[in-house]
Amino acid sequence: MPPRPRYKGRLELTWTNKDQCLLAHEDGSYEWVTPSDYRVAEVRLLHDAGTVGETFSDEQRSGDNLLIRGDSLSALRSLTKLPEFARELVGKVKLVYVDPPFNTQQAFEQYDDALEHSVWLTMMRDRLDLAEKLLRPDGSIWVHLDDAEMAYCRVLMDEVFGRQNFVACIVWESAQGGRGDTDIASTHDYILVYAKDRRLWGKVRNLLARNETQLARFKNPDNDPRGPWRQGDDGTAKSGGADSRWPITLPSGRVVRPKEGRYWAFATRTFELAVKEERVWFGRDGDSLPIIKRYLSEVNEGVPPKSWWPASEAGSNQEAKRDHLNKLFPDHQPFATPKLPPNSVRAGSRCSHVEYWAHVAI
Repeated sequence: MPPRPRYKGRLELTWTNKDQCLLAHEDGSYEWVTPSDYRVAEVRLLHDAGTVGETFSDEQRSGDNLLIRGDSLSALRSLTKLPEFARELVGKVKLVYVDPPFNTQQAFEQYDDALEHSVWLTMMRDRLDLAEKLLRPDGSIWVHLDDAEMAYCRVLMDEVFGRQNFVACIVWESAQGGRGDTDIASTHDYILVYAKDRRLWGKVRNLLARNETQLARFKNPDNDPRGPWRQGDDGTAKSGGADSRWPITLPSGRVVRPKEGRYWAFATRTFELAVKEERVWFGRDGDSLPIIKRYLSEVNEGVPPKSWWPASEAGSNQEAKRDHLNKLFPDHQPFATPKLPPNSVRAGSRCSHVEYWAHVAI
């Protein structure tokens, strides 16, 4: 038996011509070229096509809200290389949202979504590399995909941003109905979230306001003057050590321990301090397993966002098309899968999908 090969270096995704770049032609075809080829390495100037409202002078135009029309790779390269933009943008962008072609091998009215796999990966790699340079230390990037390429893109983003900076894979219920002519109807998209530095991003990311269900978990059955507190199950946890199963004497006189396979959710010292501060709930009759109170006034003003975005909260493709695009452009065929932000961030306006490769926000 021949010796097994010895592998060195980090884990990576490989594909055909990974070490090369793509040159796009006007007829929609592509040509593989070296990264040093002037046709892909050149930095293109941005020319004003029009303005709306008050704008800065040409010397300060990087301070304006910009809508760049054209190839996103050229646009991103210009933003990172042209001095007047690089000074204001490199390392200073808070959020990048990327909504690329999903590579579903289908043809849409607006574009052909059937790229060769290595072509798609190269396109994404080159754009993600530039987007990473734009992000500030506590910034993040959100890439919107479906099953066709999500798994591969995640490994690619591990290479660009570092696996340690993966934040979450959000699942959005993009369609509530399902096709009847398929094996399993796909009703969701993915949004891959990576931070430039997850430790920093975690300190500044937004919290969501508590909904009525979450607020209802805080009650005050004993009229505690400190206000409503969180109702737990029974003060026990799934994991712990032998020192997390000590006996506790309830006000009723009954001595209790967590049941087999369970452990107290608090340390001895924490429990003793909570008893001294009268922050322990033993049930109305004093005969229930203890719960250490967590007051509404002491917790964060909001709750962390979840990785599951149901259509009832975040909207759907159909809703975006019906309630937004069709009303804005009644005489035009709308895009098949427009994006719609969650109810909590709509603020009276909705973002329809335009097939750009990247959106950046400072």
